[in-house]
Amino acid sequence: MTEDTAVPTADAMGVRDAVTVRMPADSAYLSVLRTATAGLAARLDFTLDEIEDLRIGVDEACAMLLTQALPGTDLTTEFELTGDGMRISVSVLTADGRPPARDTFAWTVLSALAGDVDAVVGSDDRVSIVLHKRRDPVESA
Repeated sequence: MTEDTAVPTADAMGVRDAVTVRMPADSAYLSVLRTATAGLAARLDFTLDEIEDLRIGVDEACAMLLTQALPGTDLTTEFELTGDGMRISVSVLTADGRPPARDTFAWTVLSALAGDVDAVVGSDDRVSIVLHKRRDPVESA
């Protein structure tokens, strides 16, 4: 597992911090990723419900990707913390570069939990699921 903190640049579009977690593509390690997700969301003052939604969303994204992961590869998760939310990209190397189906119950649940959700396939058959969760605006009394 690695952690990198980036200094925001003009090109970073408001990124305060960037953290990368890399671990074996094995479900036995997902508890570490859920804990990291919760800790980073807490830094941004997400509510307890929003934090739990993100934890479950990241877990669901990983479950979708781990079924396609090449044996012996890593699962890489990149977190970008901004002023109003968090962007999370979970990716893994696959044999065929097939993105997850968007017409499934799992994708619907993921979209409901995480806000904006997308899937991207890289030229090396790396499949990524990208979640972008923004904090709910604070309601004034």
